[in-house]
Amino acid sequence: MSRPTAKIRIFIADDHPIVRQGLRRIVEADAAMVIAGEADDAAALLRALETTATDLVLLDVSMPGGLFLETLRELRTRHPTVRVLTLSVHPEDEWAVRALRAGASGYLTKDHSPEQLLEAIRRVYRGGKYVSSTLAEQLAIHLDVGGGQRAPHELLSDREFEVMRRLGSGLTVSQIASELAISAKTVSTYRARILEKMAVANNADLVRYAARYGLIA
Repeated sequence: MSRPTAKIRIFIADDHPIVRQGLRRIVEADAAMVIAGEADDAAALLRALETTATDLVLLDVSMPGGLFLETLRELRTRHPTVRVLTLSVHPEDEWAVRALRAGASGYLTKDHSPEQLLEAIRRVYRGGKYVSSTLAEQLAIHLDVGGGQRAPHELLSDREFEVMRRLGSGLTVSQIASELAISAKTVSTYRARILEKMAVANNADLVRYAARYGLIA
């Protein structure tokens, strides 16, 4: 008598209850998958993974409780066998490239179909990568040394990128300092670097730039 095939254990990390419920329904409709747990912020996710057997995390880019890229790196460091499929409402811009560099195995925008989500889960679980054809082309350009000039925001470090998105969303230096748990002086230093690297004059320019590239926090 053959042994039953183990189900893919999936952990959902998203701060919106409606989204978590929708993802749960999609996953549980597939007999080969099971929900291992849920979390609504970064700290809860990392804490739960210490005691919850998980094969794959569906990780929302905008989940509160920590910087996304730092959360992703910490997750991969603590749990190297757990795969991560990033879900986002943001277009496949620099977020996707940075997520993959930080250890994600796939990037999927939330406007994809349930069937595409399940296919992405299967591919990532098997050890593959999941990206759209558009993102695959973008990644090829990044790998091509002669692929042309990079967009200004691609020159930023991950922390500068996080600060830039918040400045581009209209947050003040003090608000960003509070949100990122760093000093206002440090945020101002990052701001100066960002303006220089991106060759823009002020916050208004950053707001226009962030809107143009879909980088609003």
